Parts: sequence; C-alpha cells; structure tokens
Amino acid sequence: MGLSHLQNSHYRERGNREYFNYYQCSHYIPFPICCYTLKREKFHPGCAFFIEIALFLRIAHKTEHRPNCSKSIHVKLPIIAAALLCASPLLCEGAPLDRIQESQFGTLDDGDPVTQFTLRNANGMQVRLISYGAIITEILVPDREGVTRNVVVGSDSLEDYLGRFPAAAVIGRYANRIAHGAFEIDGVSYQLSKNARGHHIHGGTANFAKQNWRAEALPPGPDRSAVRFTHVSPDGEAGYPGRLTTTVVYTLTDRNALEIQYNASTDRPTIVNLTNHAYFNLANEGDYQNHILWLNADSYTLTDSDLIPTGAVATVANTPMDFTQPTAIGSRRHLIGPPRPNNYDNNYILNRSDDSIVVAARVHDPISGRSLEVRTDQPGVQLYTGNSRGFCLETQHYPDAINHSHFPSPIVRPGSPFKSETHFVFSTR
Repeated sequence: MGLSHLQNSHYRERGNREYFNYYQCSHYIPFPICCYTLKREKFHPGCAFFIEIALFLRIAHKTEHRPNCSKSIHVKLPIIAAALLCASPLLCEGAPLDRIQESQFGTLDDGDPVTQFTLRNANGMQVRLISYGAIITEILVPDREGVTRNVVVGSDSLEDYLGRFPAAAVIGRYANRIAHGAFEIDGVSYQLSKNARGHHIHGGTANFAKQNWRAEALPPGPDRSAVRFTHVSPDGEAGYPGRLTTTVVYTLTDRNALEIQYNASTDRPTIVNLTNHAYFNLANEGDYQNHILWLNADSYTLTDSDLIPTGAVATVANTPMDFTQPTAIGSRRHLIGPPRPNNYDNNYILNRSDDSIVVAARVHDPISGRSLEVRTDQPGVQLYTGNSRGFCLETQHYPDAINHSHFPSPIVRPGSPFKSETHFVFSTR
C-alpha cells in the first residue's frame, strides 16, 4: 500500500529544501536515493524508511565539524550507506501504486452505510468520493511548489452533507430551474414539486444529491482508476415521468483529469439535465476573487427576477458577463445588479459547432499556480459565485429548456439514453 499524498509531499518537500534542521544539524545537501521512484512519486513504506535513514546518514556525515552533533555513527557510514544504495531501488521500484481504496464514511438513520472511495494517480493527485449524493468530498492537487490542498469545498462529516452543506454532489433529475415546475411532453402536462419561490430547482425535494447511490469500484487500468454510482428514480418521483436509471462514473487519470460520465435511461419520455455542483477554490488560503477566468462563451441566457430564462439571448460584449478574455472573477462583481446583485448566477452558451467535447472554461490562481480546465459536451455552463468559499462551473442544458423550443432539447426517450461527459483537468504553471 502506498503512502498518502500528504506523506509523499512531505518527503518531496524535504528533498527540495536547501537546508532543514535535523537533530541540531542544519546543513543538508539533497541525497539522490530512489531517483526513479521520487520522480514518479510512487512511494512505498520501505522506500520512505530508506529515504528517512538516508537523510539522517547524509546529515550525520556532515557532523564531523559540528561540535553539537554526535560522531558515533560516522564510523560505520560507508558500510550502511552502501547497503542503503543497493537495497532501496529494489524495494521502491517494484512497489505498485495503490490506485483505489474503499472505506466506510458513515451510516444513515435507516442503517444504510455510506461508502467512501479514494482514487490516486501517479502524480500525487487524490480524489475522494462518497456514495451519498455521489459527492466529491476532496480533490487533492499539488501547487507549483508541490504543496497539496483540497481544491473543492468538502467535509469529512456525513452530518454536514445531510444538512445544507455546499456539496459537490450530482444534481438531478433536472439541474437548475423549471418555471412553475410545469412542462409538457408530446401534449401531456406534468407538474413537478416547487421548491424555489414557486418554481422547481435541482430536482426538487427528492433530488439526486440526497440519495445514497449504489457504488462499486471498477477494475483500475494502467493509468486510471474509477468508481461507478447507480441510482434508480421511480416513475412519478417529484412529478417526473418515467422510471429513470442513472449511472455516474468518476475516473481519475494520470493526466490529472477527473472525468465524469453520465448515463440515464428511461421507460417513458422524460427530461434529464445532470451536473455536478462542485465549489472550487484553487488557492492555498483565502478566497477565489483573484482567480483568472476564461469562458468559451460569447453569449448567455437572460432571466427574469426569479432567475428563470425569458427565452432571450444576450451578448457578453461590453458587460460584466464577458470572460472571453482572461479576467479576475471578482473584478467586476460590483457592476452586477438584480436579481443576484454582486454575484454571478448565469447560464453561458458555449461556443460550439457540434456535440463533441470542447473546452468550456479555464481558471488559474496566480499565487498557487494551480489551473483548472473544464471540458464538456453540454451546450451550457452555469457560473455561480454565490458562496464565498468556492465558485461553480456547472456544465448543463439551459435552465427551463423544456419550455423554450429554440433551446437545446432536454427530452430523453426510451431506447435513447441521456449521455454526457465533463472533465476537470488540473495543472500548474
């Protein structure tokens, strides 16, 4: 079993320092041991032990002229050092990367267990997921200095997620708003539950974020690991027609990409709009207002005072909505008026010519050096900054699309399942 990335960062940080205090011996010259493993960041407990001993011996070797440091170990240094150099590559290089682990996160009131999965890649990135809400609880990403931080708002407490915690959950059946919770398909009218000022939002009270999904780890590949979540929503739940079977597969790759694949099949015509409501913050500390955002969108959908689309489309040019040039997220928030003063809560229409995956957005934190690229095959992305802890980029169909014939249709029919992909790709510069 490999060490956690926090431990990996510990050893890498020590290996990059020009000096550190160790038993009052402060002069340290980096010691090239387990070089292959260090570069690949595939640590094994045996390798970590040898690195620890090697660092000590290297310093001990420098203590000959240090009056405050013991010389007793110096006598056998050549023999010990030679043994370390011979043995350590054998222990380290053969250790496989433990790409996926499963554990229990908690238990619901009805006794149903909530399962947690930890995905790892060869670059030290980790993703933690739980079966409740198919939630992403952590995305651990190194910055340009190798310091690892969780870049998504999350919690290690199930109680938080059972409340109103801003969770990176799967949203469905229909993400975003439907006017008055009403729509028609093939001349048949349907009435959904109303949970947002007389409208329907994010699937209503029986939404996917509050369900404990069936979860299973998939066999890891040479450069990836994955977990599949499955949920069955019965016909008529929250007013939606059709029995909907939904699967969501999260895959972490060695390209530092968290890929999300959505699939939903129905036995009656219905509407589907699935997304993940992750709140991101790429900084090591502080907020995200100075993150630099670029959006691949020249226009957005206009809304009324309840944030319901009017059906009109507006250009972003010469408005605070314009992110076609990289711009700090918070630089023009003061120019945004009602219905969401000083905050973004807008559906951007992505520039695209077909249904293939395109780059929807890029975000960069100049201080940490972390960057996030969002790729999707969906027609829109919702920029949301209503939470000070993180911003959202929710890939989606347009809000209330079912009630606007010129919007891309969200209707799903038997035999033609809903399929979609969104990729969150991380890097540093």
